[in-house]
Amino acid sequence: MSSLDPSMEANVLRWLPGWAAILLLTAGTVAQLATPTPAPADAPADQFSATRAYRHVRVLGSHVHQVGSVAQDTNRRYIIDQLATDGIDATVQRGVGASTSLGAGSQLAEVSNVVARIPGRHPTGQVILVAHTDSVRVGPGGSDDGAGTAALLETARALMRGGRPDNDVVLVFTDGEEACLCGAAAYVAAHRDQARDSVVLNLEARGGGGPVVMFETSRNNAALVRQFGAHAPYPVGTSFAVEIYRRLPNDTDFTLFREAGFAGLNSAYIDDSAVYHTPQDTPAAMDRGSLQQHGANALALTRAFGSVDLRRQTASGDDTYFPVLGLLVRYPGALVWPLAALAALAVAAAVALARRRRLVTLPRVAGGFGLAVLPIAVSAVLAQLGWALLGWIRPGYAGMLTGDPYHPGLLRLAVVLLAACVLALWYVLLRRRIGGVALALAGLSWLALLGLVLAALVPGGSYLAALPALFAAGGLLVALRWPVAAPVAFPLGAAPAVLILAPTVALLFPALGLATGAAGALLVVLAGFALVPLLALTLRGRTAGPVADTIASPAPTADRAEPVTVRRGWRRPVLLPAVLLVSTLVAGVLGVATSGFDARHPEPAHLTYALDADTGRAIWASSQPGEADRGAAQRWLSHFVGTGTEQVGDRFPVLGGRADGRMRTGKAPAADVPAPTLTALSAGRPDADGYATLRLRLRSARGAPILGLYLPHGAAVRSVRVQGKPVRTTADGRWALAVTFYAAPTNGITVQLTLKGSVRARILDESDGLSGLPGYRPRPADVSPAAAHDADEAVVARTVPVSTRPR
Repeated sequence: MSSLDPSMEANVLRWLPGWAAILLLTAGTVAQLATPTPAPADAPADQFSATRAYRHVRVLGSHVHQVGSVAQDTNRRYIIDQLATDGIDATVQRGVGASTSLGAGSQLAEVSNVVARIPGRHPTGQVILVAHTDSVRVGPGGSDDGAGTAALLETARALMRGGRPDNDVVLVFTDGEEACLCGAAAYVAAHRDQARDSVVLNLEARGGGGPVVMFETSRNNAALVRQFGAHAPYPVGTSFAVEIYRRLPNDTDFTLFREAGFAGLNSAYIDDSAVYHTPQDTPAAMDRGSLQQHGANALALTRAFGSVDLRRQTASGDDTYFPVLGLLVRYPGALVWPLAALAALAVAAAVALARRRRLVTLPRVAGGFGLAVLPIAVSAVLAQLGWALLGWIRPGYAGMLTGDPYHPGLLRLAVVLLAACVLALWYVLLRRRIGGVALALAGLSWLALLGLVLAALVPGGSYLAALPALFAAGGLLVALRWPVAAPVAFPLGAAPAVLILAPTVALLFPALGLATGAAGALLVVLAGFALVPLLALTLRGRTAGPVADTIASPAPTADRAEPVTVRRGWRRPVLLPAVLLVSTLVAGVLGVATSGFDARHPEPAHLTYALDADTGRAIWASSQPGEADRGAAQRWLSHFVGTGTEQVGDRFPVLGGRADGRMRTGKAPAADVPAPTLTALSAGRPDADGYATLRLRLRSARGAPILGLYLPHGAAVRSVRVQGKPVRTTADGRWALAVTFYAAPTNGITVQLTLKGSVRARILDESDGLSGLPGYRPRPADVSPAAAHDADEAVVARTVPVSTRPR
């Protein structure tokens, strides 16, 4: 006996080619995001070769090289030597960079940028290629930003061996990006007047591989996006990502260029992010295909922008754009509202025509619309519950900076299958009561509505809903008007949803991580809404009537004398969500099994040593939540901290932890190290308002490279200069002044305060590493320093009086 009744079996066979086309299109669309094959070392001299560039990565990423370190000096000399080998003269821009981009307070650093210029033949401006040369304090920065630095070196070599561009090409290897964006700040401060005639291409990395995404642009990006789409050999980028990134607090060197009025594009590869800012960010962990894509795009765009009049590279408005099968589809932002409105009209027309054909009633469509909230909400909630379950199974996931574990592919697939399962179950459970066509129209109505909402709130992301709604509604209209065309109309109508949303889902997971898997699940459901018309046809039973035979079961209406008999095959359609559920569980179990921790993929653990020189009390502190007996990291941390928390932000304001300044702590032996000092160099007389200017020297007596100065909220501070640079005071929060200085000179830094009355300042210094501290136990092989600015460091703090009153 057949598992399907004859009508349903025939239906499945009839619509099988359409589903096969959709699945192949999905696979092909995602496959187009794969990184290219690295070009060999003997590739033509005027082309980019990842194999040649990787030689630089192996040198630059062989050791930790944070700003101010000896290793950073070694890398800087290497960069200058490589440029000289290619006939390019470089200079070192030394100075103090100051930034406020990384949160409250001010960050400064002594930086040394490497700057080189390739003169153009007939320059109208300059193309500025930017990559940072420093690493974080716990990792070698093989990808971040060894990839960008190596790509710039290889790009410069290729430019010198091909036709020289008309415009100047400036190579800026910035220092201190990881600490405070201070190298970029120093460069921008010295070259702000060049913003009008420049285009900036910033190369970054946040992980070990994946496609290179152009994720940020300057405002009014139409002309820039046009060049990107036309000339980048691998143009992956979405206007939705640009819109979202503009709303996030994240920053790169490009932030400082953009804020200073420079036009440009910011690109990075962001997958395999478990290695980001960790000791595992080594050259060996890099996907060389990602390096090839990074460099090939940079070289092509440099040549493209190098051949145009850079005084005309600004336009009014932003483009909408997204990748489709290796190309970049784009259209003017002025079309966002017309397309969203057209999509809404197309869905409304489909509802009207289906009602005229007596396939739906308005109450049923309205009911389906209301119930369509269920797959959206349930899939999102289940995705987040899934992450919580993963965190319970693998407690170490809580310490992953980007919300992604090692090898997350199968777990991402599980989220996709879970969302598809929820959508299929929603359809199967409601099709008997609401009707297949009504549910299809309800889903399309949601897409159309979201298209309008996004057009108002996130214009660059409106295409995600508006275009799938427009084309799916168009396919439904064609099928309703000419039923014989339905087998072609429905797959064609659903294809744009796949082309647009499948790569978006694939890019969204590494961008946001599994910790926010709800976002990926939501996009899967939206894509599924465009496929519901095809699902309605595939899973129906026997119907009557010429239109219904092709489209769906007629809906009951008041003027129909006899109800249509429908064999619904209730149990058989349930097979689809059942299969999807089993597939979800299989992918999830395999994903957990392959994304655990070992010596090659260690579990992160956050630990800091802090000594209060006023009391002589020292503590171990960790911002990592968890139970002491769960996971290798927690077992190691249990030697230092308990599970309870205490307020540490007042005594050690540089430490991270929660917004309320609380961290897990444990008592530590006091190290025999000197405290930082703050000495007066000069003091002026108070003015009529009682303010006087003091010159102070802040110094680390133990030679720590990072210094901090904090004045409590309420201190009467009129102005502050650090190493000659003006810094801002904060108007709210715990501190009236918060200054962090990286790569401080051994003789300290000068601070000029215009202050009224007296204040008790909190000063501190920070040094890297915990080895040698009393009571420290080395990490086991499967535990690694966490990806945090205050991880694996020793902090010594004290309180000192500062007064303008004569003694």
